[in-house]
Amino acid sequence: MKKDSSPNRQAAGQLLEADPRRCTGCGMCRMICSMVKEGRAHAPLSRIRLIHHARPHLHLPVICRHCEDAPCMSVCPREAIFRDGDAGRVMVDFDRCISCKMCVAACPFGAMGFDTERRTVFKCDLCDGDPQCARFCFPGALTYAAEHRQQYAQARTAARLRLAGGKIR
Repeated sequence: MKKDSSPNRQAAGQLLEADPRRCTGCGMCRMICSMVKEGRAHAPLSRIRLIHHARPHLHLPVICRHCEDAPCMSVCPREAIFRDGDAGRVMVDFDRCISCKMCVAACPFGAMGFDTERRTVFKCDLCDGDPQCARFCFPGALTYAAEHRQQYAQARTAARLRLAGGKIR
C-alpha cells in the first residue's frame, strides 16, 4: 500500500476516542471494521481489540493511538511504518513491510495485528478520516474527536487491565 493521496483526508489532529463507560462489548465496531477493511465479518481481522474484564463489568475498545513517538515506527527495520504528513496518521507501507512483526511486539496498546493467512501486519488507518467503527457505534463508546480531547486515562486503564489479567479478544 502506497501513501494515501485520497481527497477524503483525515482532519489533522483528530483521533478515535474510546470511552469504556459506554462500551457494551457488543462487537459491532469490530464487525464493521472487518467488513470495511477485509470484505467479511471476521473480528480477528478488525483493527479494534476488545478487552473484557469481569470485575468491574468493563469492556475497553483498544485502538491505534497514532502515537506521536510511535514505537511501531521506531522498531521497523524497513521503515515501512511512517507518519502521513498531511493528516498525522501512522500508516503502513505494505510494499516495504517484510512482516517481521517487530511493530506488533512494540505497540504498547496491542493495536497492531497480524493476518496469518496473508502474512502481513495491519492497523487502524482511521478510514481516511471517516472511521466507520465510530459511525456505527450505537452506544457512543467510539467517537472521532479532536486530539486534545483524548482521554489518556483510558489508555492507562487498558494497560492496568492487561496486567491484571483482563481477557483480550
